[in-house]
Amino acid sequence: MQGRIIRGVGGFYDVLLQDGETVRCKARGRFRNEGVSPMVGDLVELSFPETGFASMDEILPRTNALLRPPVANIDLLVIVLSASVPKPDFLLADKLLIQAATLKIEPLIVLNKIDAAKSEISEEFLDVYSAFRTLLVSSRTGEGIDALEAALTKRVSCFAGQSAVGKSSLLNALFPQLSLETGELAKRTDRGKHTTRQAEFWPFLGGAVLDTPGFSLFELSELTQDELNLCYPEFNGVYTQCRFSGCRHNAEPDCAVKALLAEGKLSQGRYARYLEIQKEIEEKRKHKYD
Repeated sequence: MQGRIIRGVGGFYDVLLQDGETVRCKARGRFRNEGVSPMVGDLVELSFPETGFASMDEILPRTNALLRPPVANIDLLVIVLSASVPKPDFLLADKLLIQAATLKIEPLIVLNKIDAAKSEISEEFLDVYSAFRTLLVSSRTGEGIDALEAALTKRVSCFAGQSAVGKSSLLNALFPQLSLETGELAKRTDRGKHTTRQAEFWPFLGGAVLDTPGFSLFELSELTQDELNLCYPEFNGVYTQCRFSGCRHNAEPDCAVKALLAEGKLSQGRYARYLEIQKEIEEKRKHKYD
């Protein structure tokens, strides 16, 4: 019998079966011997011995997997930013967009707390991410929640973003019955407390939604320049026109991407963060064998 892991606690896994029933199971010991860890979102095959817990016998091939947070088989990555406090972490968002692109996960960028936003923040957000699908929402007033619900329908979705941007509040708006704990901002730092302790999945309108622990640190994988180019839709069809093959769009002359920047067709902020990310990847490559 097949099902999807919806949560894992203390070596046990809750699996949602196709008929809507949830069963608790234990993974076979061979997974540990093979160095394989079941992940929330995994599709698995179960057997039911006459005594004891159900047994997780097989983990079916994954379409993708995120290591932080540890979830698998995601269709949609919902990247949540705050329009007020904490200040929008655009660098984290850009890194998450790269992660989504490399794993072939569709991104949706959501700006929450627009009821408390200054107009220029919303305008900056829409300008910076004009190449992506975006939503302006407020978990407090309900603005944009219907559009968010429609985007999640029949999709396996994962919410991600820094702490205190309102992921749990948005999920409460979508799932009022959950009454998830929401974090208070630390008065001195404006950084949120981590209120979500583990990845957890809920069935939702023919799909699934995974709430994940808030995090503000993110490790980029090592990418080639061509792979990095493909993560920026703004570069699409343009970077091949650069004078030099393998152009890094930094100090090289006759760079088509920098021409976009000069023409105002590329966000200055996105470009500055691209250079920062590129440098981080190059440093990782340089010290790979240290």
